[in-house]
Order: sequence, then structure tokens, then C-alpha cells
Amino acid sequence: MPTAQPQSGATRVSAKDRLIVALDLPGVAEARQLVDSLEGTATFFKVGLVMQLAEGVEDFIRALIREGKQVFLDYKYYDIGETLKKAVARASRLGVSFLTIHGPSTLIKAAVEGRGDSGLKLFTVTVLTSLDAGDMAEMGYTNSIEELVLFRARKALEAGCDGVIASGQEAAKIKAACGGKLLVVTPGIRPAGAQAGDQKRITTPGGAIRDGADYLVVGRPITAPERGTPREAAQAIVEEMQAAFDARRASARR
Repeated sequence: MPTAQPQSGATRVSAKDRLIVALDLPGVAEARQLVDSLEGTATFFKVGLVMQLAEGVEDFIRALIREGKQVFLDYKYYDIGETLKKAVARASRLGVSFLTIHGPSTLIKAAVEGRGDSGLKLFTVTVLTSLDAGDMAEMGYTNSIEELVLFRARKALEAGCDGVIASGQEAAKIKAACGGKLLVVTPGIRPAGAQAGDQKRITTPGGAIRDGADYLVVGRPITAPERGTPREAAQAIVEEMQAAFDARRASARR
């Protein structure tokens, strides 16, 4: 299983292991079909709110793990500390690799306690990539998106989180502000020329990696590509990511 650590200057990262394909599909049958079609191209899959109540989803997750794949459980847990601790403990027993949580330091610390000494990596959400400055103002925030992202990233690090979910537009600043100690998982990925859809703070696969992202979450550009098959779309993204990882490694070694 690939290690979930930031890239060092001496280690070559396999982009295939750093692409997380979002299984935002109607049900387990469709998700299984996609996973099988990507065999050998993708090894990491996100199960989020779209499939949360799908029949058989927990068995499907266990099956993926038995097959040697990694699972990112993107349920964005947010509740009182005791509830959060118990929910995270259950996720850790399931064997997923990544889990998203949300909330202030007290809740993050409860989640850290819940995962115990398991290998589960915890990530807090900074600001969704589908939100822009106007959305944040409507929600009552007076600081900029960048200020809020960096504030939440620092708090996540202090509370014991392994990383954050953030746009590629903020990845470099997070790395600098937190001394490279946080993993950055970046959604809102769109290949050059692709439609943005409902995403507002998008980045290309190569751009996000060059700016410091460690993992990319990609959904519709793979599950419903504008051209070609999902496998072809995933392979093109992996190749773009690999070139960016290799360039980053070369730069770090100079």
C-alpha cells in the first residue's frame, strides 16, 4: 500500500497511486463497473455522500480494500465530540485510508482520539472548491477565502490532522504556512479546456501538483469524460500528474 506522505526530493512518486477517482455514481453496480474499467490505471477511490446510503456500499468498500485498493471515505463528519470519536473509530475498523471531518479544534481532537493507532488519515475541509468569495460573504465570513483556508489549515495541524482538502489555488500557500507538514488533497480538478461545471476554484491536474498538492480527487472528468472513455481520461490525467511530480522532484533536488 502506498505511503500517504508528502513527496520528498529523493523519492519518485507514482501518480497512479495519487489519483483518487470519485465514485459519485447512482449505486454499487455502476461504481463496480467503473472500478473494473480502471484496473491498472487507478488504485484509490472516493466514496462520498452520493453513495452513502446506496445498498451494499459498506460491503463494496470492504471488497475494494480486500483487492488492495485504497478508499477515501468523504463523509465530512461533523457532530459533537463523542459522536465524532465513535464514528471515526468505526471508519478506522472498516479499513479506509482517508476520512474527511469538519469543525473546530475540539472536534478534530476527538476524531484523532477516535482513530487511535490505526493507519487512518484524517483530513479537514478548508473551503469547498465550489464556493467563491460571494458565497463566503453570504455565509457571514468577512475574511478572504485564502485567509480562511490558511487559518483552518494551521488549526488542523495543531489539532493533529494529517492533511486538508483544499483547492490547488491555495496548495502552495498551505505548504509554506504549515512547513510542509500537512498533506493536501485537491478536488475541483479540470483538464485544460474542460467545462468547469459547478466548480468555481478549479485547477488543472499538472498545475495542482506543481503547486504542492499531494493527491487529486477527480470525478466527472473521468466518470463522464467529454471525450474518450473513462480509462483514457484517467490515463491522460495520470500522465499529466506524473510529469508534474517528476518536475517537482527534480526541482527539490537542485
